[in-house]
Amino acid sequence: MLTVNAAWNIWNFRQPILKALLSKGHRVTVLAPADDSVPKLQEMGCRVLPLEMSAKGLNPLEGLRLRRTCVRAFRQERPDIVFSYTIKNNLFGAMAARTCSLPFLPNVTGLGTAFLSGGALQRVAEGLYRHAFRSLPTVFFQNEDDRALFLSRRLVREEQTEVLPGSGIDLERFAAAPFPEGPETRFLMVARLLRDKGVREYVEAARMLKAEGAQARFQILGATDSENRTAISREELAEWEAEGVIEHLGTAPDVRPHIASAHCIVLPSYREGAPRTLIEAAAMARPLIATDVPGCKSVVDHAANGLLCKVRSGASLADAFRRFLAMDTGERREMGQTGRAKMAAEYDEGLIVAAYERAMVQMIGRGV
Repeated sequence: MLTVNAAWNIWNFRQPILKALLSKGHRVTVLAPADDSVPKLQEMGCRVLPLEMSAKGLNPLEGLRLRRTCVRAFRQERPDIVFSYTIKNNLFGAMAARTCSLPFLPNVTGLGTAFLSGGALQRVAEGLYRHAFRSLPTVFFQNEDDRALFLSRRLVREEQTEVLPGSGIDLERFAAAPFPEGPETRFLMVARLLRDKGVREYVEAARMLKAEGAQARFQILGATDSENRTAISREELAEWEAEGVIEHLGTAPDVRPHIASAHCIVLPSYREGAPRTLIEAAAMARPLIATDVPGCKSVVDHAANGLLCKVRSGASLADAFRRFLAMDTGERREMGQTGRAKMAAEYDEGLIVAAYERAMVQMIGRGV
């Protein structure tokens, strides 16, 4: 069983492990809130159970309800092992699995606003992690910084932890794309429109470059998310578009054409687990610009496959834009090819499947 806070998360990010499990004849059940990815998962061969939960916040009462819901589902299905992703499913799923005496393997894919905000909310989150993870044999992390933070806070023990290279990448599906021609440089940010993703810094930097007369376009591909408390409002987005500082491309079922048409992919996020958009863009041989923060700096080697800038600084991001604009096409191409080589060496999806194989052998005596 795989559990997560949205079924699309499994469809978009966990297909390598799904395909490996299904190809070996395992019965796979996805426990997640339903969305339009459910038919696709069912077509693959997965059974999908709808999960009632709120993806936002860490309200203790909601957490208890989610734990009870997971207990019912675990007892009904009796899976051999549960894989979990996203914060609330990791926390309350782990507690439910302990109640049901089931092997449980969480993947810490990011820390969210609980760890970014500090204060009481962070203390609550840390207490929940410490309690939920205390008896688990393995906890996967997606970057070394998150693992080190959990160890420093004594939320996990070192022997429990393993760092995975994100969710892996299908290097055939995300093949290197020809570099775009033309005099105008196209920067593309692929992310949900949230403050924590650095959207405002992106707009601020774009405004500076536009005022200087730079031959560049600044685009954003991603959904507005009114449910998230850090969401950029549609009204503010419309003002930026009317000003002519950025172009919002909406959403797309396939990001590859958008990445292929861009010269550089940008993510000025405040913190990441393993940023999927940067991994996909690097696999397609695109240079990257991102903030020097956990997650991003694991993917971006400064001045090799991209550029790093200061977090929460539109001015620093603008400097990175200027540096990229000063590069010739050959330098940009070489930077993209370096990123492609890094993805092949460190992020191939086969590495993820192998890690789950080892964990399953350890926990239930058989692997993928």
